[in-house]
Amino acid sequence: MSERLPMYGGQAVLEGVMMRGTNSVAIAMRAPNKEIVLHKEPLGTVYRSKITRIPFLRGLVMLWDALGLGMRALTISANTQTGEDEKLEGPALYLTLGFSLVFAISLFFLLPAAGGHATEWALERFTLSSQTVSVGETVVQAPKWISTSGNLMEGITRLVILIVYIALIGKIPDIRRVFMYHGAEHKTINAYESRAELTPENVARFPLEHPRCGTSFLLTLIVLSILIFTLLGPMPLFMRFATRILFIPILAGIAYEYIRWTANHLHWPVVRWMVIPNLALQRLTTREPTLDMLEVSITAFQAMREDEKIVL
Repeated sequence: MSERLPMYGGQAVLEGVMMRGTNSVAIAMRAPNKEIVLHKEPLGTVYRSKITRIPFLRGLVMLWDALGLGMRALTISANTQTGEDEKLEGPALYLTLGFSLVFAISLFFLLPAAGGHATEWALERFTLSSQTVSVGETVVQAPKWISTSGNLMEGITRLVILIVYIALIGKIPDIRRVFMYHGAEHKTINAYESRAELTPENVARFPLEHPRCGTSFLLTLIVLSILIFTLLGPMPLFMRFATRILFIPILAGIAYEYIRWTANHLHWPVVRWMVIPNLALQRLTTREPTLDMLEVSITAFQAMREDEKIVL
């Protein structure tokens, strides 16, 4: 009972759940005829390579692969609902990923950065207008607290955008159902990690939140950006944009390691206290699933486990 269980992951898709192991991935979906459709395939070697043992670097590689895998899973689930048979791979997949990343970076990083720069500009003009701009050869410079305030406002804006964005899309009926399947995915993994029998009735008793959730990763990344960018000090708008983009891989690597470390040390009381904000935010991206949704999630998990060939 003291052995460490594999760190399985998953993702909600349209009317279904994807479950990922280290060797295989399984997607179970509820088709329009109410039957459960199952798709399985082997995973890329990145999940078993030496890079998974290199801290910080492993997070970047696995997150990039997870983005592509998640996009393909969403496409497969969408095709199951429409009856079409299209594949999102090759150039089309990378183009879609690129567009999604550009949108996310613009919304969550560049837009708040522009707002923070505007805040600094306004505070600087207001402060200097009430002072003598120059005395002889000495130029009066804006106080350091102005750049700190601008960077802090940028971080707070980024956090507000994240919360508002998730809250708004959660009101869309189709997305609300995806969030219900997200809850089913969490409950299934929580039940497995508690070594409970995986039946819909049993799994329904387990929590909606899970410490390794992508929502937790996003919140951790945002909080890290507030701390780090606040320390960078004032800079021109172009440099501000450049640093926000260039620091994303660094922040992602740190956030990945933080989520991984906290998930492995939940037996420490201080760690359980540290993850409270992350678990709280998951209330926005999960909903209580129905028993038939849990059946789909369990089907995906058991199919993945069968291919993993792991015996407890």
